[in-house]
Amino acid sequence: MQVATGVWRIRADNPSPMTGTGTNTYVVHGPEGAVVIDPGPALPAHLAAVLAAVQDAPLRAILVTHPHLDHSALVADLKAATGAQVYGFGRATAGRSAVMQRLAAGGLQGGGEGVDAGFAPDVLLADGAVLALAGLQIEVIHTPGHMGGHLSFALGEDLFSGDHVMGWASTLISPPDGDMAAYMASLARLSARAWRQFLPGHGERIADPATRLAELTAHRRARETAICAALTAGPARPIELATQLYTDTPPALLPAAARNILAHLIDLHDRNVVTSTEPPGPDAEFKMI
Repeated sequence: MQVATGVWRIRADNPSPMTGTGTNTYVVHGPEGAVVIDPGPALPAHLAAVLAAVQDAPLRAILVTHPHLDHSALVADLKAATGAQVYGFGRATAGRSAVMQRLAAGGLQGGGEGVDAGFAPDVLLADGAVLALAGLQIEVIHTPGHMGGHLSFALGEDLFSGDHVMGWASTLISPPDGDMAAYMASLARLSARAWRQFLPGHGERIADPATRLAELTAHRRARETAICAALTAGPARPIELATQLYTDTPPALLPAAARNILAHLIDLHDRNVVTSTEPPGPDAEFKMI
């Protein structure tokens, strides 16, 4: 499906509660070839569809917003078939804040999405870089939050926003891969620019980016307020808070909800708003200071 001038979206057949209708792979055609953004999951039919989309234009690069398996698992097969180099921020643990590094060293592990531990880009990307690929100018924007090394890619006023901003759902923030403080800072950074549309990693295009960014920011601030109100009534663990606050969430998704709660609690802990009976983690009990 064409979603912008020279940009086609190919949706992988991997629907789930975490991926919505499936993962979006974008094929961007320029005057000197093509670029693929987020190859997607390792599904033979999806590989065939991506290869068909670049058969008339040499593939110049494979860009990866972040190394979760639903976005990056197809990298090796696509690279083997085309010879294109792979561009990304770094390995799966790259970009973690000092807080998240300390929590990971203490044994906290991510939950909810499959981390692509074997991902290793050929070309490391830094924030602010401008890539000259396939006759196109693509700006690299480091947008940590969903993962420490999450990138968004700007093509003019269009932004390939990966899992940082989606229209169908809010983003899962699961420490230590996810970082709520970084996520909120990235939302603020994107809000400072004017965008025509966002092309996300899941769901449909976002035609009004400014409104969506404001909605996501307000949603997280409201969730933080609700967490603090609940803790004012008494100490609680993340899963207990999730059960209390996510009243419309199916039971199977409560562990993911608890991870979002934990991300807020770690941020609040780092800001000295709450404290915990043990190092912050899924089983710790938190209370207001």
